[in-house]
Amino acid sequence: MDEKTESLRDIFIDVTEESTVTEHQEDVRGSLTRDGSTEERTADVVAAMGDRYDLPTSLDDAQRVDLVAAFYAGADDESIAESLDTSPETVERTRLALHLVRERETDGPIELSELRERLADTDVATVAADLDTSPETVERYRRVAETQAARRAVGDRFREAFDEIYLDTDLASHTDDVTRDGLDEATEGMENELSL
Repeated sequence: MDEKTESLRDIFIDVTEESTVTEHQEDVRGSLTRDGSTEERTADVVAAMGDRYDLPTSLDDAQRVDLVAAFYAGADDESIAESLDTSPETVERTRLALHLVRERETDGPIELSELRERLADTDVATVAADLDTSPETVERYRRVAETQAARRAVGDRFREAFDEIYLDTDLASHTDDVTRDGLDEATEGMENELSL
């Protein structure tokens, strides 16, 4: 330790009354290994969303966790509703409140940003008549547009957290297989001559 470092250390000890300096390290974002089960990690994200937003109260936190898992497993709203003993409408509203938008939901009869602008000045029935569609369809796409806006407002961090839990877990299982299988295939048929 040089003279300057010793001097800084002495100042630190005088000011903080601590004799050691330890920087706590956090997991790096995107790590394929995280603490806790998939359900626990999902419950943490759902709880964080519940602290930030007024989530629909039709489902409890455990059901919301099941909804997220089923969404990532590819289940549709009707199947999820049946497994949770609720209506597809409840599943859709809760799913959107959890920022889980299906790809097909962003392909509406009108651009979602334009729909939000039009609904700011015009009622649902008028917009539906202009688009030659039902008010229910316009209302559904309004909810999707509002969800997309809410996702942007938080930098999509909740959806990314869910993706990390479910998609990275899937990726980890694939990379584990590649690592295990790749070396076996690369060395297959090779002879080793070792003299000890």
